Amino acid sequence: MAFTLTLGSQAPDFNLPGTDSRHYRLADFKDAKVLVIVFTCNHCPYVLGSEDRIIRFHRDYAPKGVALVAINSNETDQHPLDSFENMQVRAKQKGFKFPYLRDETQEVARAYGALRTPHFYVFDAQRRLQYTGRMDDHPRQPGRETTHELVDAVEAVLAGRRPQVPLTNPIGCNVKWRGQENHWMPPEACDLV
Repeated sequence: MAFTLTLGSQAPDFNLPGTDSRHYRLADFKDAKVLVIVFTCNHCPYVLGSEDRIIRFHRDYAPKGVALVAINSNETDQHPLDSFENMQVRAKQKGFKFPYLRDETQEVARAYGALRTPHFYVFDAQRRLQYTGRMDDHPRQPGRETTHELVDAVEAVLAGRRPQVPLTNPIGCNVKWRGQENHWMPPEACDLV
């Protein structure tokens, strides 16, 4: 998939179930100064390597008016670890304090143009896209990151500025699309592109 949401675009709406038994729409986050949406999953080593940083990011920025929403759109026939039931287990194990949503039809991932897991989107208060791409330059290896594009972008938007680096290539596993050749492989063989 070559398309991803272009800078300045409005955030597409969604109505998805969360692991906390609630349904969430875009309007549920209307009071947030900044909205960060991340397409993620349960099995990709680039997600697993970033997970604690994502949790820490939410802890640090929620008090500043930043909402974080995680969405799993992977097909589950070849990737059963990404089932809603396994998402519930993962959210509980890791103590997620942010919504973790299931995009079973993959329509939301297509609307956003999600390319990889993890893939971040930062929206301003008017829900215009200000940044999309990676969290940093080493999602798989905690402690080795030398850049912090997600934090830099959020800080800029909170200050009323445009991010200095508004677009990066997300680093991670391809989103697992239904009907495509997505044969299961062990996480260590994840298809980084």
